[in-house]
Amino acid sequence: MNQKLEELLQLALQTPEETRERTEELNIGFNTQYRTWELIVKYNGNLDGLERLDIQVEYLIAGYAILTVPEQLVESMILVEEIEYVEMPKRFFYGVEMPTDNSCIAQATLRDPYLTGKGVLMAVLDSGIDYRRQEFRKADGSTRIRFLWDQTLMPDSLSGEEADGSFVRRPPAGFGIGVEYDSGQIDQALSAGEIQAFQILPSVDAGGHGTAVAGIAAGNSGGYQGVAPEADLLIVKLGQPDGNSFPRTTEIMRGITYAVRKAIQMQMPVVINLSFGNTYGAHDGSSLLERFLDNAAEIGRTVICVGSGNEAANGGHVAGSLLEEGILAGRPGTGSSPAGTGPFQADRAVQEFPDGRETVPSRMGSASARPASIELAVAEYEQSLSVQLWKNYCDEYRIYLRSPGGQEAQLPGTINGGKYVLRLEQTEILVYFGEPAPYAVAEEIYFEMLPLGQKFVNSGVWTIRLVPRRVVTGRYYFYLPSGVVRSSGTGFYRSTPEVTLTIPATASKVISVGAYDSTYEAYADFSGRGYADANRTIGVVAAGLAKPDLAAPGVGILAPDIYGGYTPFTGTSFATPIVAGSAALLMEWGIVRGNDPFLYGEKVKAYLRAGARALRGEDYYPNDRVGWGALCVSSSLPV
Repeated sequence: MNQKLEELLQLALQTPEETRERTEELNIGFNTQYRTWELIVKYNGNLDGLERLDIQVEYLIAGYAILTVPEQLVESMILVEEIEYVEMPKRFFYGVEMPTDNSCIAQATLRDPYLTGKGVLMAVLDSGIDYRRQEFRKADGSTRIRFLWDQTLMPDSLSGEEADGSFVRRPPAGFGIGVEYDSGQIDQALSAGEIQAFQILPSVDAGGHGTAVAGIAAGNSGGYQGVAPEADLLIVKLGQPDGNSFPRTTEIMRGITYAVRKAIQMQMPVVINLSFGNTYGAHDGSSLLERFLDNAAEIGRTVICVGSGNEAANGGHVAGSLLEEGILAGRPGTGSSPAGTGPFQADRAVQEFPDGRETVPSRMGSASARPASIELAVAEYEQSLSVQLWKNYCDEYRIYLRSPGGQEAQLPGTINGGKYVLRLEQTEILVYFGEPAPYAVAEEIYFEMLPLGQKFVNSGVWTIRLVPRRVVTGRYYFYLPSGVVRSSGTGFYRSTPEVTLTIPATASKVISVGAYDSTYEAYADFSGRGYADANRTIGVVAAGLAKPDLAAPGVGILAPDIYGGYTPFTGTSFATPIVAGSAALLMEWGIVRGNDPFLYGEKVKAYLRAGARALRGEDYYPNDRVGWGALCVSSSLPV
């Protein structure tokens, strides 16, 4: 298989459609009606020639594009020299006090320099917005929303204006989905009756997530005030092409491109807020989305803020090293299993090591490598479940998989084509053995568990055992899908909270935001954790990059809801707009007021890090929980 293709996409193309449809990940991007794949590509040169092959090309920024490819042309498409790498889309999941009550915001807004975010564009890519609320209007009742792009609406087929003079609903220039509304059209809807308003502008925020995020970042109604209450708003309601309420990578990349282009056209600095994430990937900055965000952050006068996710405490990740003490995963509350009492007893494990030895030599001085057993609890009623194992390509492990009923299989060392299928009890496991890619050094082994002859995967304790063959680093990283799409009882025993920040908070040049509980002035245990040490041995983060960058209040944040009132919200989704609004305040002070015309991008991140304050329970900074500390806007201003 061509190495231009991402490994998950390779597995999808090798898997029959009826099987893909039963999985959580493998059919994302495939349109069953038109028999096409929507794919993300990194390219050089020009792709216009693909249109002669009936492949639709949607150019983004920084050498990225989205292709809509007939399924029979995918393998031909990757032979095009200009295409460097191809990925399939991923799904992303939306992961109280007043938002200005902490974080030293009042010291910069209620007294000199009296910052409000005026002159800065606040782009919120989310579930939409209740544009009728007073929080998003000016004092005269007109809207503060400069543009609203609803990716879920169907555009009209007409061009120009209809005969009756009404506006034709069309996508933004350069895009083929959704409908864009400007401030004039929004004001027209605001001045109409409720029924007529919906006919003019039928965009709604059904869940309220985007309304809350926008209110925290930039709301202003007199009685309620967000962080940057005079910032202009640019709203993107992200598409939900699969009808499952979850946007995909492609919708996010379109939204980022749109926001950056609009900011350049309007000659305004822009802050982009992304309050969602995904667990699929090496979490090392190597995916196309992560590198796309790094490129986008360098275009124009841009800052991108991303939440670290809420995955730290839900059992979706486990990591370790075969060079550490042997790991036999214990049941909840029991700690480590002593030798002979774990799911694989010590004497049996010894017999299966190379040459019958308990340990094998490593290349790390005098250290010896030992096996590790990772236990995974699968709750009842899981219709499918995927497991990712990321490791160093230089390390070689024998991998054994054991079902709840005791059936066991050893995975082969190498597979032609990468794909291997095995069956344990009434569960079929698709296994894909990946290789390093042109943009990534990590190796992935991907497991997709599907029921056979029944509706659900066999519940109980599944065990994955890693036995060393040739070890250099010994590190391994397991990830499950987001907690939003699996049962609360499904997770790893003895899970690891470190490196649970979601993608794309792992991108290098975004501001990654964790959450703390301001009541206790302490880290919130759900907040996705990153890395701040030398233990990370794969990908770009191995060089010492620390994530998250800082933390903001994320528990009980009061925000406008879609029912006309206010509701307390909890999660990193609601810590992120506090930082996004704060970035807008700094950019107003620097760019709009002329104090520092270069106060954007990494410079904003540096100032926010420098002004961060200490939190209770944190002994050193930066760390993997709160980065450089808690947001403090007044200390971040260089005055």
